[in-house]
Amino acid sequence: MSDIREELDWATYGTAIRELAASIADDDYQPDMILAIARGGLFAAGSLGYALSVKNLYVMNLEFYSGVDERLDVPIMLPPYLDKLDLTGAKVLVADDVADTGHTLKTVHEFCQDVVAESRTAVLYEKSHSLVKCDYVWKRTDDWINFPWSSEPPLAGPTAGSVVLDA
Repeated sequence: MSDIREELDWATYGTAIRELAASIADDDYQPDMILAIARGGLFAAGSLGYALSVKNLYVMNLEFYSGVDERLDVPIMLPPYLDKLDLTGAKVLVADDVADTGHTLKTVHEFCQDVVAESRTAVLYEKSHSLVKCDYVWKRTDDWINFPWSSEPPLAGPTAGSVVLDA
């Protein structure tokens, strides 16, 4: 892994999410709901919801990363679990912070594929080696990304004082 870092601060995040939302609006895609991939996708999903006037937000919590460039064999869905009935026939925008390997987005796509009317993906960053090529991307990079919500160490919990890792 390269030592080069892509730095996203809060001010740039505001510009990035607005530009990402504009690309979705310009494409005339009007989702019925936004499905956030927790945790990083919660920021994007909430912001996109406001920018696109979509109040119907759902969350899927998947664990895949366990450290810097350390992953589980496959993404694991964590509770609370999303009920597929809530997605039936909907136009869904899946939101995440980054499409790194693409395994998490692939898992979400497979979960949704037989029940939704349509699904599209929106991410702030997409890496060239991602299995999933997203419909809406703010920026493409293969560098490690420092997000503003995970660049500082936690203040509480089992990892308090240690640096949080993001892709």
